[in-house]
Amino acid sequence: MTLIQKLAVAYAFLFFGVVAIGYIPAFNDANGNLFGLFSLQWYDDLLHAFSGVWALAAAFISHRQAVFYFKLFGSVYLFDGVLGLVTGSGCLDAGIFINGFRSLNDIEFPARFFANLPHIVIGGFAVYVGFWLAKRVHDHFATA
Repeated sequence: MTLIQKLAVAYAFLFFGVVAIGYIPAFNDANGNLFGLFSLQWYDDLLHAFSGVWALAAAFISHRQAVFYFKLFGSVYLFDGVLGLVTGSGCLDAGIFINGFRSLNDIEFPARFFANLPHIVIGGFAVYVGFWLAKRVHDHFATA
């Protein structure tokens, strides 16, 4: 298993953890907001679970599929995080279509920043892995 495939396995466990953490009361405030910032709905859990299953499947299929996962997944998640930071609404939960652009009076910048930071970091690192690290890592198992 290549480094990229191992990172895909790590991403799978990360996303399974994201789904699980939403059901631990200690991480939710009185309003049900995770870390006091945002509410995760069933479709968010489904998206995170799918992201984990896709990462795990890609990791076990081949190095090439793991690289593809990081390129596509990372691009989409990074875009969603940047869009959420700029507009206050993301695209993966259809918020940009439902709520449109939200003003800084509606969602203040610190809350907007921390609510979108996970997608920016996770997506940004995935883009790095898929587009740069995959080209620089020489792994003799990467022929698949």
